[in-house]
Amino acid sequence: MEQTNPTRALEGIAAGPGGAVAPVARMAAPPSLPDVEPEVADVGAEQEAARDALESVATDLEGRAAGLDGEAAAVLNAQALMARDPELRRQVEEGVAGGRAAAWAVREACGRYQDLLLAAGGYLAERAADLADIRDRAVSVLLGLPMPGLPDPGHPHVLVAEDLAPADTVRLDTDQVKAIVTRLGGPTSHTVILARSLGLPAVVGCPGAADLTDGTVVAVDGDQGTVEVDPDPEVAERVRLRAERRRAVLAESSGPGRTADGVAVSLLLNAGEGDPDEAGAHDSEGIGLLRTEFLFLDRAEPPTVAEQTESYTNLFRAFEGRTVTVRTLDAGSDKPLAFADTGEEDNPALGVRGFRTARVHPNLLSDQLTAIAAATKACEGTRVRVMAPMVSTPAETEEFATLARSAGITEVGVMVEVPAAALLADRLLSRVDFVSIGTNDLAQYTMAADRTLGSLPDLLDPWQPALLSLIGQVGSAGQRAERSVGVCGEAAADPLLALVLVGLGVTSLSAAPPALPAVRFALARHTEEECRALASLALNAETPAHARESVRKAAHAEVTDL
Repeated sequence: MEQTNPTRALEGIAAGPGGAVAPVARMAAPPSLPDVEPEVADVGAEQEAARDALESVATDLEGRAAGLDGEAAAVLNAQALMARDPELRRQVEEGVAGGRAAAWAVREACGRYQDLLLAAGGYLAERAADLADIRDRAVSVLLGLPMPGLPDPGHPHVLVAEDLAPADTVRLDTDQVKAIVTRLGGPTSHTVILARSLGLPAVVGCPGAADLTDGTVVAVDGDQGTVEVDPDPEVAERVRLRAERRRAVLAESSGPGRTADGVAVSLLLNAGEGDPDEAGAHDSEGIGLLRTEFLFLDRAEPPTVAEQTESYTNLFRAFEGRTVTVRTLDAGSDKPLAFADTGEEDNPALGVRGFRTARVHPNLLSDQLTAIAAATKACEGTRVRVMAPMVSTPAETEEFATLARSAGITEVGVMVEVPAAALLADRLLSRVDFVSIGTNDLAQYTMAADRTLGSLPDLLDPWQPALLSLIGQVGSAGQRAERSVGVCGEAAADPLLALVLVGLGVTSLSAAPPALPAVRFALARHTEEECRALASLALNAETPAHARESVRKAAHAEVTDL
């Protein structure tokens, strides 16, 4: 009797919920430089060609962003800004002056820049993959090669790549691309953020992806972070049926967030640059995290109060009758601004960022608060709340609250992103009206693990009991103070983890739009007391995997079967 090969399961990082079965289609390799480098006859002309290529890439990225909203637009516009970075251009021009042809100079300059970003860690390290995409696009322009892009096999497929650039991710046709698998990438990479914004199952940081070949059928489980190669028919059919059931069930999930016994849990959006009306059309109770960086990142000078007021007013009006939670500028050493230099730092993730930037550039914050207050006054039908990022102490909390209220803002809060803030949550909440937990940063600071490292997924897992314990301390403080406690990190997008968070005292969840129906569905099938019991299971677990599995077994079947 002929034996069949057992199904081979690859493991990675769960990046986008859901499942899919389809054949593999791989991204094409990046453009290669010819074996022989041409001599540079005219240095000035070669430098101009390099500058034009980088500008062409930036313009193309901005064009792609123009038809998008939210996370996707913000990511592409930030990448365009990188392509126009004066330091990158200077390094390219120096390479040409040293005798390198334009394409070679671009490759070398981008490589050096990538090394600097990776060494800096934090947010900057996450941008190394974006810079690789800029390099490949600029080299393609200079050599007259086709622009790197997505495969088009003519049938539904699982997209497999080394890594996936933002410019490619936002162009995915979700009718054809059923899931994403990448060899590289961490739990907070742009691939993860954008995959969730598109509602695609995704597994990143999967070493075995390098061996997957075109046409090989795989079953992707974006909840467990696994990829089954050549699954047997029963497994494939089970995954397909589960995906169909998930789509049907979630299509019926709408309205405000509620537990089965009627306890309100606000379901909100994470938002940034984009069309305010399009963002407002999503089925949500408002915005739980409005990233304001998009107003600042592509400028040589800060936006004026009038410019900020106009932008905020347009967005607030799109959410009339709902809540908008504005995060003040989250910038600093790891998100450098041309007009807000904070000096060199050996460890930017622990440096002058978020609210700390006001120590160096206080006018940036005061102007922003003035603009937000003016826009709030012009949109009286919208409930506007304002919070500061990277607040660590009660004194900082008091300082921000005083500044915000003096500017005319009535609802003031802070982000809980470092353990110090979580441990003193009672004192923080005595000074503000609400707090919002940023689980991505809180995880990296709690576990002393760089959030950009795909090699430490277990430490950065939001199911880590230590992280959940800190969230529980904040939740309990919120209950004692009768204050709102939100979560606006990636953890809020996981339906099972959302149940745990509510059991820990969290009162609002903010995520990408496609995540909200599943979270709403899960909440509606569990009482608040059941959520508390699930939270207890997770807190008492030894490992993230144990915590997740314990909750999965105890949760209602109609949720775990999705």
